[in-house]
Amino acid sequence: MLRIHNSLTRTKEVFEPIEPGKVRMYVCGMTVYDYCHIGHARMVVAFDLVQRWLRASGYDVTYVRNITDIEDKIIRRAVENGETIRALTDRFIASMNEDLDALGVQRPDHEPRATDYVPQMIDLIGRLQSNGLAYVGDAPVADDSPDDAHLGPDVNFAVRAFPRYGRLSGKSLDDLRAGERVAVDDGKRDPLDFVLWKSAKRSEPAEARWPSPWGEGRPGWHIECSAMSTSLLGPTLDIHGGGPDLQFPHHENEIAQSEGAFFHGTDGRFANLWMHNGFVRVDDEKMSKSLGNFFTIRDVLKRYDAEVIRLFILRAHYRSPLNYADDHLEDARIALLRLYNALTPGVRAAASIDWERPYPRRVRDALDDDFNSPIALAVLFEMANELNRAPQPELEAELRALGALMGLLERDPAQVRQSGLHGSDAAAGGLDDAQIEARIAERLAARKARDFSRADAIRDALQAAGIQLEDGAAGTSWRRV
Repeated sequence: MLRIHNSLTRTKEVFEPIEPGKVRMYVCGMTVYDYCHIGHARMVVAFDLVQRWLRASGYDVTYVRNITDIEDKIIRRAVENGETIRALTDRFIASMNEDLDALGVQRPDHEPRATDYVPQMIDLIGRLQSNGLAYVGDAPVADDSPDDAHLGPDVNFAVRAFPRYGRLSGKSLDDLRAGERVAVDDGKRDPLDFVLWKSAKRSEPAEARWPSPWGEGRPGWHIECSAMSTSLLGPTLDIHGGGPDLQFPHHENEIAQSEGAFFHGTDGRFANLWMHNGFVRVDDEKMSKSLGNFFTIRDVLKRYDAEVIRLFILRAHYRSPLNYADDHLEDARIALLRLYNALTPGVRAAASIDWERPYPRRVRDALDDDFNSPIALAVLFEMANELNRAPQPELEAELRALGALMGLLERDPAQVRQSGLHGSDAAAGGLDDAQIEARIAERLAARKARDFSRADAIRDALQAAGIQLEDGAAGTSWRRV
């Protein structure tokens, strides 16, 4: 019986989908104006495990993870770069997919781009206006010059007209403060109100504008997710997830918009269950560009193998804080090598899993308990320890299958041991595979010439560079350590 912590009720609940056997799941994705960072990695790996386990549990899952491809930062970056918004977002979407594919993150069933759903957003805003929850504000005043002048007014959501606002964040309206300072000339009636439709500025590129009943402009960030999720999954979702920084105001605003549009005057819910992963910290400090401890996924992949990063993320429960530190990643690298060292060389297809057997049953119980990946991984290490004591083909097949379920242990163990699970730029001593093979050939030639001091010197140099040689009847093999 699957139990999931619901951020809305702050309790662990038995999961009961709206439609038996089917799951409608939406997770807020990336805003694509830069490379993805380790916080994004934590979020997508966490929800990748969620959807993997739901499918393994027999559910027919429709998983949607959106892409925000129109937003102030995107427009500003494209203008700074002298490129179109589409060129910028296409480039970073491709980079995002490269990074997430490397981490073993399975693609969602739908990955909608916000710009493809503007008509649905306009329709949703119209519904809110008809229900008395949205209003046209006064036209904003230009900031510094005529180019900053808006072409018309914004449309805002009237927060105090939605009585249930604040349930997800657990705060009353009087306790809440606007996410940004509100000037007297912004056209809002209340500082808590948020923008549904932003009027265009004269200086903004034409591709950042859409026609609407309220004039040219673009959707606000919050309305994008409401429109994409309800268009693809219907007005009520089984699971809505995202990073911890989105709980307020983004997810709170999504609830207000969606329920205000589809369930006005009723008790209908936008999402039955809300999930949020924990924050990423760096050496026990909040990750921040201003602190200089901000790492993109690409930065980390230069130093560590992608599967090491995945294991590092899964070793912490998805709701717990994750502390990024070099020693923690190094520990994950060594731990993953221990798992692979328990497997015999050669890639074998993952076997089907008999969930009534002892080890699989314990993994199932752990993942059924709010996706408790640390406990599930502990079972895998027990299995590896048992395999190290005595080979057991059935147990090894079981370990491979359970690892594959979590996005792990799907490579040839011999190749993994040789790589040492280092990153793309972390070839020990700066030596690539071809250079290592060449040095080994030099050593073999020296031994054949009975120049043993030369052979030993090559071996010592390789060892100093983190390359361990192993001589055997079949020749010399090597691995990175």
